[in-house]
Amino acid sequence: MQNWLKISKEEYSVFKLHFLFTLIQGIITGVFALNELVYIKDMNATNFQLSVLLQLSVIIMVVSIVVNEFLRRVSNKKKMLKIVALITHLPLLLFYFFPQNIEAYTNSEFYHYAFLSIFFFFYLNLIITLPTINQMLKSAYTHNNFGRLYSYTSSTNKIMIMVTTLAFGFLLDDYAFAFVYIYPLIGILGIISIFLLSKIPQVEEMPVKQSFAKAINNSFKYMADVLKNNKPFLHFELGFMFYGFAWMISAAIIPIYFNEIFEMNHATYGFYKNGYNVLAILLLPFFGSLLGRIDARTFGAITFGSLMLFTFTLGIAQYYMQYIEFFGIKIYFSLLIAYGFYGIFAATMALLWFIGSAYFCQKEEAARYQSIHLSLTGFRAILSFQIGIWMYMAMGFTFTFMVAGFALLIAVILMLWSVKK
Repeated sequence: MQNWLKISKEEYSVFKLHFLFTLIQGIITGVFALNELVYIKDMNATNFQLSVLLQLSVIIMVVSIVVNEFLRRVSNKKKMLKIVALITHLPLLLFYFFPQNIEAYTNSEFYHYAFLSIFFFFYLNLIITLPTINQMLKSAYTHNNFGRLYSYTSSTNKIMIMVTTLAFGFLLDDYAFAFVYIYPLIGILGIISIFLLSKIPQVEEMPVKQSFAKAINNSFKYMADVLKNNKPFLHFELGFMFYGFAWMISAAIIPIYFNEIFEMNHATYGFYKNGYNVLAILLLPFFGSLLGRIDARTFGAITFGSLMLFTFTLGIAQYYMQYIEFFGIKIYFSLLIAYGFYGIFAATMALLWFIGSAYFCQKEEAARYQSIHLSLTGFRAILSFQIGIWMYMAMGFTFTFMVAGFALLIAVILMLWSVKK
């Protein structure tokens, strides 16, 4: 394997740890891909509680600038990773004590809020663990091998997500409360995966001399100056604001839409939740090459446009509900078309999200521009999910999807206007 990869012995040791970590993370992501349906279908949560669950993984990004400054000051990152792994994953073991009957969830909201609290702690690892791990890998791999080795693990991750989502969906269809056993196992697996990766040698870093409070203040000043003076980046982020609003209001109602209109079982929901990744994996090499040849805003127009087509198609799918059934999975023709567009969106957004902001700055500023991008993502999540629920309850599914589609149309026009201007 080492000879096939053409890497050094040290890099191969890191790659094995990275590969196992990514494999386990794929299992974890695949299981939690069905979280929304478990919450509203099996635990009978309210629409508002669903919007809060969806909000948790995004709104924590508001503090990404603060967390970034904190991470720069941690000297022993291995120890920090282990502590964070325990804090964020051990609460998942509490699911073992959750009831296994719908009446308990219908008669008491205690378990609904316990569910949200447990996942609040779990999602904290997104802004602490993952940036630290990426930094450690960047130091452990040589520059020439970083992208290649990362692509191998990323492909493995996506495959594991798809397989796990379908398998867990079939398990839940057989026994709806299987999550009380699976979620604690996932918590243990998550701890093991982070402990494995903490074995990567840590590179010595220069100590940060600036005070924490002053650094935070300077970070916010820097963000304000960038948005004021870098007009192309400002336009790019404005486009993302319209996109983010559209994605969040539609994401808030899709689980309800599939549960109420299509009456999906867990396996069918899992199929649509991750099946588009097959197309995304196939398209990634093409779009990766394209992004290197065109302006990031033009690329953004393609990304937002594909999601706009998905949103419009999804909104009218309820009027064309012909399907075929395959091993208990209902394959709706209208939803296949919609998720074809979503596959294009997933392939392009996978690139635009992580490296799009870097096109508007010098190399040494890339990390700070990305932190600005993540912070703005958190700000737009403050009310967007709740607005989506309110729109659906007041005006219905079609109206909400159309509003999301028009917001995306504005984002597309803004990107193309900015390039032309």
